[in-house]
Amino acid sequence: MTPIYAIGDIHGHLDKLEDALDKIERDGGPDAQIVFLGDLVDRGLDSQGVIELLRAGMAAGRNWTAVRGNHDRMFSYFLEDQPRSDPCLRYDLFWLHQRLGGDTTLASYGVDIAQGARLGEIHAAARATVPQSHVAFLRTLQPYHQVGDLLFVHAGIRPEVALADQNPDDLSWIRDPFLSYAKPHPYLVVHGHTAVSAPEHCGNRVNLDSGAGHGRALTTAVFEGQACWVLSDQGRDALIAP
Repeated sequence: MTPIYAIGDIHGHLDKLEDALDKIERDGGPDAQIVFLGDLVDRGLDSQGVIELLRAGMAAGRNWTAVRGNHDRMFSYFLEDQPRSDPCLRYDLFWLHQRLGGDTTLASYGVDIAQGARLGEIHAAARATVPQSHVAFLRTLQPYHQVGDLLFVHAGIRPEVALADQNPDDLSWIRDPFLSYAKPHPYLVVHGHTAVSAPEHCGNRVNLDSGAGHGRALTTAVFEGQACWVLSDQGRDALIAP
């Protein structure tokens, strides 16, 4: 059975991403199939480097797929002709707020957000600085990726709704009722978005967001069918539902 690898929310941590890719290559070789679960950007210091590594790898024909996280979507919306706020974002927040990390993403591209700077000035500087190849890459991120009885998605799905009828907002943003739903889905859902202290297998879903965006480790997992292991420096550690 061909293994498929998944990497949780990276959040601009290029060093952690490079370490994760090294673990995968040691386990599965240079042609391993990898799915990145979104939230590639924000909070960490090198979102630019993360995007460039993934963009270049896919352009070179690596067997990689990236799904769209809510932070990737906020970045993409900001880079449009007229910047817009994500409709799922709280009314009192904006992508550039320190809590969300858009400021660190723009800083990685050399866009300095001076205190009191006008939004129009920041937007113009970002549009002039972020490479068009990165803008185009963000637009290619997939809402989900299905491989057999595995479904890779950033946030989760609306329970008991067919995949074709899922709302894109839910795929990038949902928490409950997805997280509290205990019945089986038609597939094992592999997701990130909701940071936990360590990767967890809940039977009907596997959460790989172990909080890299909050100073914790970046989780890398390998699946053979629905069997799951977390990769460590020592090899594979089984991740089993309680």
